[in-house]
Amino acid sequence: MKLYALDTGIFRLDGGAMFGVVPRVVWEKTNPADSRNRIRMAMRCLLIEAEGRLVLVDTGIGHKEGNKFNELYALEDEHTLTKSLARAGFSPDDVTDVVLTHLHFDHCGGGTELDAAGKPQVAFRRARYWLQRRHLDWAQHPNARETASFFAANIQPLVDSGQLELLDTPAYLAGGCHSLLPGVDLITFDGHTAGQQLPLIQHQGRQWLFAADLFPTWGHIPLPYVMGYDTRPLLTLDERQVVLPWLLNEQVVLIYGHDADHECGLVTRDDRGKYRSGETFALNA
Repeated sequence: MKLYALDTGIFRLDGGAMFGVVPRVVWEKTNPADSRNRIRMAMRCLLIEAEGRLVLVDTGIGHKEGNKFNELYALEDEHTLTKSLARAGFSPDDVTDVVLTHLHFDHCGGGTELDAAGKPQVAFRRARYWLQRRHLDWAQHPNARETASFFAANIQPLVDSGQLELLDTPAYLAGGCHSLLPGVDLITFDGHTAGQQLPLIQHQGRQWLFAADLFPTWGHIPLPYVMGYDTRPLLTLDERQVVLPWLLNEQVVLIYGHDADHECGLVTRDDRGKYRSGETFALNA
């Protein structure tokens, strides 16, 4: 097995929304904001090469939106998914599987692209796309909090393609797990959005968890640092209360999807027993 971190660009989101009830004077110590209160966010994807398959986890924001959208989110697209795949030695047609943690635009936008006529189509023509069934239903019937995060151009081409594989994995708190391939399991969480699925990988004698929006950056490790974007923040707290001791005790490596400066990290505890970000490092260091 080989793991590759793929950078697909930087965008910015409101820091207050990213940290919920945590005051700016606290969160800006780890995530400094610009003059518009926005913090830099990576759109890091993960590539897993194993068992004769090439599995892409998340696809970034893509390139289907216009200048107004790009300006709103201060999009920096020096690094694109296609370029990052090429740097790893692959092309889109080499990808056999695409695991979408969830369908918010910054995680799935690159899974589709515009054809010559400007119509959205799947970007990975030879791949199966994996998604939780309850999340697809959630995204197709969005609540008022999430409507702005779900774009039909990111979702409908997947549904129409015949390449979408829907899973019914029970939540992690209920003991649910889906084996995608040997050494790669999918575990699901429902606090941020219904059916967010995170790959748990056995690699080099340790466990690696692609953290997506359960722990978006290394600044989000403390238990109450829950995003304002989470649809069920108290459930997120319950999920974190179970996951954090496991991450600490098993020394599970978190692969951060949104941290602009840190690819991976461990969880530690301070002298008061509070969970904190521990050592951080690059995936292939």
